[in-house]
Amino acid sequence: MLMAHPSVLRELIDRYEALRARCAAAHDGHERRRMEDVVYTLCVTTGTREIEAALSAARRQLAWTTTEGNGPALSA
Repeated sequence: MLMAHPSVLRELIDRYEALRARCAAAHDGHERRRMEDVVYTLCVTTGTREIEAALSAARRQLAWTTTEGNGPALSA
């Protein structure tokens, strides 16, 4: 199974969380579209179909790479 680089996963998670906060505060169509793009990319990158599963898979992959010594520690 192919796995995304940890820095890519971390950036996607960070972008998703920032956009989620912005979309909750303001109903901006442009921001909503950007969030949909990040959700799609996270799902494709992790081989999932729903954002919660994608976030979970991405965090597991980050934890695994950290445990293996291949990436930075996940702080959440």
